[in-house]
Amino acid sequence: MPVSCCKDRFALSSRPVDELDKQLLNLIQAEVPVVARPWAALAVKLGCPETEIMQRVGALKTGRAIRQISAIFDTQSLGYESSLVACQCDPHREDEVAGIINAHPGVSHNYRRDHRFNLWYTLAVAPTSQLGLAATLEILHRQTGALSTRPLPTLHLFKIGVELDVAGTGQAGDKGAVRYDHACRQAVAPLTDLEIRYIRTMQQDLPVEPEPFAAIAGQLGVSLEELQRLTAGMKAVGRLRRFSAVLRHREIGFSANGMGIWAVPAADIQRVGEQMATYRAVTHCYRRPTYPDWPYNIFTMIHARSRDACHAVVDQIAHETGVAEYDVLFSTKEYKKVRVQYFTAAEAEWEAQHCENRAV
Repeated sequence: MPVSCCKDRFALSSRPVDELDKQLLNLIQAEVPVVARPWAALAVKLGCPETEIMQRVGALKTGRAIRQISAIFDTQSLGYESSLVACQCDPHREDEVAGIINAHPGVSHNYRRDHRFNLWYTLAVAPTSQLGLAATLEILHRQTGALSTRPLPTLHLFKIGVELDVAGTGQAGDKGAVRYDHACRQAVAPLTDLEIRYIRTMQQDLPVEPEPFAAIAGQLGVSLEELQRLTAGMKAVGRLRRFSAVLRHREIGFSANGMGIWAVPAADIQRVGEQMATYRAVTHCYRRPTYPDWPYNIFTMIHARSRDACHAVVDQIAHETGVAEYDVLFSTKEYKKVRVQYFTAAEAEWEAQHCENRAV
């Protein structure tokens, strides 16, 4: 959970946010249970009526604290190719270039950062892609007229899992167990038609109604029990990380989005990566490739209430690990932030259009 130096307040457009709202936000970031009445299950944990939980979730959505509540799948475990991409473009063309990049349906995040590589985006390409990741990046590079397009794929996943400390009780040095890392990725068998339909349905925003999963099961033509078995099976092999809420960082007071970049000696990468991943403030921790002019091989993401709070976490990590060469790149504009949508018609349409253009 990212650190805050105090219990900062934030408010919805309709009403102030109280302590129960904050507890609810912390809870649904971790898990929304796939049961007959999920809001009732959350209500029991928080000691209030189901109807109140539903009202609060609805208000938090309307007030833009909650971005979406849905399944969080692991891109690689579904057979997708993906990469973080560092793009250097003319600063005067940033909005134009970002718009071209964002038009690809597999781009889920795109930020301007305070660096000569000024646009940073994530790209996922379906296992059915004829182009593949490298050719797709070539097309985007050519379309954008970027000065440089540098792929930085994950070589090793030390941690992924955003859980923001909405209540504001965390400290810079807080540690916690890693819930999802490289070892969780066990999927090898091809996805079945039912599993693909499950993914397409469960990646949609969960309606705030008493029995939403019963309705989803009906759409898939299965029982609720079968939906739960599918969910458990997806989790067991790492394809599904969890079913939970994604919050709007800035709207709930986490205005600083800092990407720590670390140049770690090759012999220490595994040890240091595992150490960094234990920090609750670190939501993502990856090993990525280096380049002759880019020595940074471990990336850590931190969302905090201020740049000073981000730096406090980074300084604590540097002190503990002994890594001396590092930097923090802050996002200064969010061009796109959505959950990746898997196995969609939009992916196929984008590819069909650009395969045709490439052949001409």
